[in-house]
Formats: sequence, structure tokens, C-alpha cells
Amino acid sequence: MPDWISTPLGPELVRGTVELERTPYGLLPHRLAASGRRQNTDGQLAMAEAQPSGVRLAFRTTATAIELDVLPTKMAYVGAPPRPDGVYDLLVDGELTAQTVATGGNLLTIDFTAGTRETTPGPAATIEFCGLRPGDKDVEIWLPHNEITQLVALRTDAPVQPAPDGGRRTWLHHGSSISHGSNADSPTRTWPAVAARLAGVELVNLGYGGSAVLDPFTARTIRDLPADLISVKLGINIVNTDLMRLRALGPAGHNFLDLIRDGHPATPLLVISSIYCPIHEHTPGPGAPDFADGQVRFRATGDPAEVPAGRLTLTVIREELARITTARAADDPNLHHLDGLALYGEADHAELPLPDRLHPDTATHQRIAERFVHHAFGDGPFGVRR
Repeated sequence: MPDWISTPLGPELVRGTVELERTPYGLLPHRLAASGRRQNTDGQLAMAEAQPSGVRLAFRTTATAIELDVLPTKMAYVGAPPRPDGVYDLLVDGELTAQTVATGGNLLTIDFTAGTRETTPGPAATIEFCGLRPGDKDVEIWLPHNEITQLVALRTDAPVQPAPDGGRRTWLHHGSSISHGSNADSPTRTWPAVAARLAGVELVNLGYGGSAVLDPFTARTIRDLPADLISVKLGINIVNTDLMRLRALGPAGHNFLDLIRDGHPATPLLVISSIYCPIHEHTPGPGAPDFADGQVRFRATGDPAEVPAGRLTLTVIREELARITTARAADDPNLHHLDGLALYGEADHAELPLPDRLHPDTATHQRIAERFVHHAFGDGPFGVRR
């Protein structure tokens, strides 16, 4: 049994979060500012922003054994097959070295038909990483991107100190469940995490499953955070929530960008439209889950005949986002646009179809990340200007 050293958990050891809330159990990472959480009334966003996509512990140590006590909140959907446990990724000097899961914890049961959510309390768990190589090393523990996780205690067999940031630029990204990481196998294999690693930047991921809908409080959260690079990926949630019509989309988009620019007037800002998604390319929302044959899939329920009257599809929104960014470009040379079809288009879907008709698998996350780095970095808007 190692001689354990307990290290208090705090913001100096936790990266990729907006705020840390102290709870009766420990620290709960949030990816939406407290002011936004107070204004929000949507249970889906409340759940998504508390799932720590992109959040990781980062420290330097000679330890060969690590224990982390956590209180997870796992999800179950009535009528759907059980969800796998969230994965913790251990990186040593930037290399994925080990993975584990936490058992137990709370259980959040969601019934789409009844519109209810019920939480059953459960016990905290301990995850372990042992047999690490001796000597100084930079350690990162990436928390599950799809499982609310309260941080309770950290123990190691040698002292830890905050890891140096290496002077890397901070990339702040906002998007939908695809940016959040849906259907990726683990937190370091979501496309924003892969892209950040390939580009050598520090990630702050504000991808919210089901909730990239131009909320002003989300834009204010982006406004108030430090960032060297900002991207916003918009479209799919506006369609599959059937949230607005074309008349409202333009002003809402402009307002969202105006709020970001209040805090980042000259920061490179990239507006990205949705990747290819056949169910919503020409069919409006709302989207709906389909649990047929024991599989989770999604379908569009709107009527394409209503598009001329202002109902939104991905095709319509891509055109509108391009129009908005073009209209602003003369006064905002650091604002850029990227068509999401350049990241994943119809030909990609033929090769790597979306397993549930909405979200990419891990291989597709990798492809999207590589394409994004190609278009955004290097000679793109996020490239280093000399």
C-alpha cells in the first residue's frame, strides 16, 4: 500500500472548465457561467453543461500511483438500451497511457415520452492508475465527456504541482452534441480534443449536447472567458429543437456574435455550419428519438413543404450563416466562415455513416478533427501570423 499524499483539488489543477462549484461532496465542474445557469430553465442544457467534456486534471509529478475519488451521475433513457459507463483517459506526457471507468454514483433517468427526469442517489467511487513510469512527468486525467462528475479527492504516492501550460494558445469552441463528443469512445477522442492535440492548443470545450441554440447567456459566457481563438459551430440543434424560423435566425445570429465581440473585438472568430446529416438536410425539425429494434436512432418529424414559409433545415441555415458572416466581414476582418460540409459531407457519409443518423462515431470524430485542423490552422484563420 503506497504512502498516499492527499492534494486539495482546485482551479490550479483543473483545466477546461468555466467554473468549479463546491458541493457537499467536492467540486462540480461547470462549462456555463453561473449567471447563465441562473437564467437557464432547460433541463437538457443543465445536464449538458455539467458534463465535463474537455475538462481534465493536469499536474506534474513523480508519482507512480494515483487515486481519484469521484461522484458520477450516470444517465438512463426509458425504452433505450443501457448506456456504457463514462471513460477516464490518463495521458502521460501527452500520450494516452490508461483508461478506466467509475462504478456506482447517481443515476439520472430520463423519460422522453413523459417529459420527466428523476435522480436516484448513489455512492462515490475511486478510480486508480498504477504502475506509471518513475520520474518527472506531466499527467492529465480527462474526465468522461458524457457523465456529470464531481471531484471528491486526489491521492498520489508523490507530491504534485500544477502542470505548466507551455505558453500554448487557448482555443474556445462552442457547438452541439457533436462538439460535446456524442458517440466518441472516450474524452480524448472527441473531435475538439483531437483537433486541440493536433494543433498544439489548450482546449476549452463549450459543446453542449442538444443546446447550441444561440442562447445569449452562452454568448456572454464566451465573451467573459479568456481566449486566443474562438469557434462556434451552429445549426443542427436549431433545427432538431424546431426552435425558431428564418425571420428570427438572422437577428439571433447577429446578436450572438455581437455579444462575443463585446469581449473579444479582434480575436479570430470562426463560424462553422453543420456537418452533413441526411435526416435534416431538407426536412425541418423537431427531431425525435426512435428506439426501434433496441437501437437508439433519430428521425426528423417536420414537413419539407413548410420550408418556404420559414421552417429551418440544415441547408437553409448554412446559407444564412454564410450570409451573416459575409455581411459582417467588411467591418470585422477577423471573422471567418467554414462550411461544415468541408468537415463531413455527403461522400463522407457514404463511407462513414452516422450510426444513429445524427452523431458521428469515433473514426468520424477523428476525420472531422483532421479536416478542421487543415482548414482552421496552418494557413487558415487560426494559423500563427508572422
